Amino acid sequence: MNKLVFATNNEHKLREIREILKDKFEVLSLDDINCHEDIEETADTLEGNALIKARYITEKYGCDCFADDTGLEVFELNNAPGVISARYAGIDKDSKANMKKLLHELEGSSDRKARFRTVIALIIGGKEYLFEGIVPGRITEKESGDEGFGYDPVFMPEGYDVTFALMSSADKNAISHRGRAMSAMIEFLKNEE
Repeated sequence: MNKLVFATNNEHKLREIREILKDKFEVLSLDDINCHEDIEETADTLEGNALIKARYITEKYGCDCFADDTGLEVFELNNAPGVISARYAGIDKDSKANMKKLLHELEGSSDRKARFRTVIALIIGGKEYLFEGIVPGRITEKESGDEGFGYDPVFMPEGYDVTFALMSSADKNAISHRGRAMSAMIEFLKNEE
């Protein structure tokens, strides 16, 4: 069976993708290949950061690999925070501080349109592929809900009247940006010979 490294140690993500690809690939984590380095994400795009991680694993460990990067893009703020979403309020990756800064910057703004975007970079058989998942929505005026993580308490997906943080994980995963990117990659992998 072919091996495929997912450049993550997130157990929830790993379990889900392993279940989906179990007949086609053995999915390994960074821990499984003894990769304990902190891979710096220095690109100025989501695509670039996902490729940095996937290329690092492929080049250093000789494995087929995929990696993801996600950002919140707020149209009024020229798509900020974007690639620096996790570090928007500083290098500490403090979700509360990030949301507080975002809400402050949108104070008084009537245009609160935003989108979550995930890009997955896959390197398999020496070839690189990119897959994207997008969820359009808007930034609320205050935090609401305590499920999820990151900007979930201030992001309301299009067609819903609740934030991601008020949704069950099953409901959020059914429409999530990461889920959409992952589905596109999975369909590609299922058809790979």
